[in-house]
Amino acid sequence: MRLFPRLLLSHLAVITAMGAVLVLTAELAAQPFIERHVDEMVRQMGGAGAGMRGDLSHGMRGTLTRALLTALPLALLVATATAWIAARRVTDPVRTLQAGSAALASGEYGRRLPEGGQDELAELAHSFNVMAGTLAQVEQGRVELIGNVAHELRAPVSAVRGYVEAAQDGLMSSQDAMRAVHRELGSLERLARDLSLVSRVEAGQVDLRPQVTAAQNLLEHALQRFALPFEERGVTLRVGPLPSPTPVWTDPERAAQILGNLLGNALRHTPPGGRVQVGAHAHAGRVQITVQDTGSGIAPEHLERVFERFFRADAARTRGEGSGVGLTVARGLARALGGDLTVQSTPGKGSRFCWTLPATPPGAGDTDSG
Repeated sequence: MRLFPRLLLSHLAVITAMGAVLVLTAELAAQPFIERHVDEMVRQMGGAGAGMRGDLSHGMRGTLTRALLTALPLALLVATATAWIAARRVTDPVRTLQAGSAALASGEYGRRLPEGGQDELAELAHSFNVMAGTLAQVEQGRVELIGNVAHELRAPVSAVRGYVEAAQDGLMSSQDAMRAVHRELGSLERLARDLSLVSRVEAGQVDLRPQVTAAQNLLEHALQRFALPFEERGVTLRVGPLPSPTPVWTDPERAAQILGNLLGNALRHTPPGGRVQVGAHAHAGRVQITVQDTGSGIAPEHLERVFERFFRADAARTRGEGSGVGLTVARGLARALGGDLTVQSTPGKGSRFCWTLPATPPGAGDTDSG
């Protein structure tokens, strides 16, 4: 049986029970009042009233019973209408929620429910709308991810096809074509590797081996690794003075990956003649490593979106340079290692990425402070 008839029948059962109790109680409780009233009438009537006692008592009880029986159908009618309205007030939102859930299950993520009222049903409608909004964002992200991956794959695949056709037509030597194809396959492998990593980072399934290491070592390694690419592009890479010693609690391999992604991003967005400054400072048990460039900067509305997969504020200028998930991976790894990654930027003047990480293992600072 559906909810509405069940609620209506339950209300009618309660009403029927209350009506029966009311009639029975009235019949039982009325007897003493009727007897006292008859006695008073008999006293006022004198001797003539003594013979009428039975008739008076029977007449008053009959009048009471007829009055109750006359009022009872009207009361039941009003109570039934009230029960019907009350049941509808409960089942209508439930029916709306059911229709919304069915629409959501069929892929209509734009469906929303009215949120009027202050009761639990209104709270349920609000929770449904929040869930629908979240699912819509997830679906939009899925669609964008598929489109972005397809776009990223299209360029190297088209290039490979072009090199093969050029070799077949004799426009390119086989050796040159093979080298070019090998380069494009490297791009495909990097994209697949980065996509696998970002999925594992977002799922919290990255293998981490944190240990105490020196921030100076991390920065010096990054400087050595990127010195040549920066030099070839004509961008100055500087590492600021570091307090000594500056211990950090991190996974050196993942830390190198975070710094590599930040420096690669800075290099892509800094024009020749620009400068990228890397520094670190310790404060209150934390170490902050900064990567600041003099590049194009980021518009305020894009500051948080730069950490989204494949997001590019200027897709035409940066397409093909990197996989588009470097900053997503960097923030995910930074948070997995107990820190965070934020960005500050002024359009036209450059950006400053701040990576905060613990200086000591979890719990060690509490012991030292004691």
